[in-house]
Amino acid sequence: MTRYGYFLSCEEFTPRELLEQARMAEQAGFTALAVSDHYHPWNDRQGQSGFVWAVIGALSQVTSLPVTTLVTCPTVRMHPAVNAQAAATSATLLDGGFRFGIGTGEALNEHVVGGAWPDAPARMQMLGEAVQVIRKLFTGERVTHRGPHYTVENARLYTLPDQPPPLYVSGFGPLSAALAGRIGDGFVTMQPDADLVGSFRRGGGGDKPVVGGLKVCWDTDRDRAIDTVHRLWPNEQLPGELAQVLPTPEHIEQAATLVTREMTEAAGTFGDDPQEHVKAIRAYEEADFDEVYVAQIGPDQRQFFDAYRTQVLPALQG
Repeated sequence: MTRYGYFLSCEEFTPRELLEQARMAEQAGFTALAVSDHYHPWNDRQGQSGFVWAVIGALSQVTSLPVTTLVTCPTVRMHPAVNAQAAATSATLLDGGFRFGIGTGEALNEHVVGGAWPDAPARMQMLGEAVQVIRKLFTGERVTHRGPHYTVENARLYTLPDQPPPLYVSGFGPLSAALAGRIGDGFVTMQPDADLVGSFRRGGGGDKPVVGGLKVCWDTDRDRAIDTVHRLWPNEQLPGELAQVLPTPEHIEQAATLVTREMTEAAGTFGDDPQEHVKAIRAYEEADFDEVYVAQIGPDQRQFFDAYRTQVLPALQG
């Protein structure tokens, strides 16, 4: 049975707002939370970029729902050994209810430490080695590792959950989906693409969980909802690798001028027709996803949660 969760956007909301959204999500009947991990927002209009590990610590004190990062890049901005410690502590605080969603990242967030941004094959190699390091540290044993990308000297994690958090690996093409199948405990991808899910399962994923996410805008005025999404999240429609290789919010904004309002409208879920929202979420179920996380774009969160509590979630569960 598909699990329906709420997606907390660190790029758009302050940490305090995210905590309040988490409370409302649990009250509305969502059964899990996902949270983004960004150093920068995609554009200045989104306007936030709270430190995800602090947010997760606070979430553990205000909700009983499990939390998944969608997703962390554990390869550049923070060393895999430090990411392993952060994930283990989060899993302890959440009493085992933490899943570590990881991916190859974007220059937008990772270039800030000053290194060159690797090409996609190199990033996948780095992710594979990072997973090796993280899994070794999750054993609680002392780890020394010398690889092509990372060195670890005499590192040991003392604060560990009873079971190591699963690693859900993100991918947006057949090669990264197959990589996720080989090295991950689950697969993360944002579009309801059954072919991509098939690549993951054939690549070694088998019946491991597949996780997706979508952004919607619930609003009594559909045109206003489209305008809200086009203003705040035009980057969702950027083609190819632009979102992975452009280094600053300003560059993303420049590229997003090519995204028309019509493109936004054609790709999104807007307005207050519950069946439109149900249909968008069902598309993930039909593509063999196990978990779907929904994010509400814009300031009117309470109206969204009321509508999902009374109309959308009951229809999905009926």
